Amino acid sequence: MANILTLARMALIIPFVALFLMDLSWGLKAAFVVFAIASLTDFLDGYIARARNEVSALGAALDPLADKLLIAAALIMLLRNGVIHDAGVIAVVIIILREILVSGLREAVTANGGSLPVTGIAKWKTAAQLIAAGVLIASAPFGLIGAPASLAGTSLLWIAAILTFWTGADYAGRAARFLRADRK
Repeated sequence: MANILTLARMALIIPFVALFLMDLSWGLKAAFVVFAIASLTDFLDGYIARARNEVSALGAALDPLADKLLIAAALIMLLRNGVIHDAGVIAVVIIILREILVSGLREAVTANGGSLPVTGIAKWKTAAQLIAAGVLIASAPFGLIGAPASLAGTSLLWIAAILTFWTGADYAGRAARFLRADRK
């Protein structure tokens, strides 16, 4: 069940992007609803996996991947329509580069017999990214709230970027120590 929710989160990216790109007054509102549903599956899949003892290697691999894909799609759409602009682009670059870096580090550590488990602060980072993206989608022109939420969304984006950078540095440090260790 948990893996089905994770796969659903990945599948919801396509209708989210399609609705976001629609040139209709209700398209962005519908995109927000799809994004919110997809975001909720992130919280539900982990809860269900633990409650039903369905924790699996597949779920551990798919869950962060689904998060990264959803966040990247949302940030790209927000860049496209200009909601994120100027210095906000730096926050997006920090977020996307960190996600690619950590994925690569996880692969390298795993290939060498180790693991790079998700930390508590990384879970907060994901929540911050999802909330920031949601507020920015709602603050977009024709969004649910519009411009009044723009400053809050931008502030949340920077909080997410700072958490993202911090967790990326932590993962990089842990991966480097593991990969440099002598394994005889």
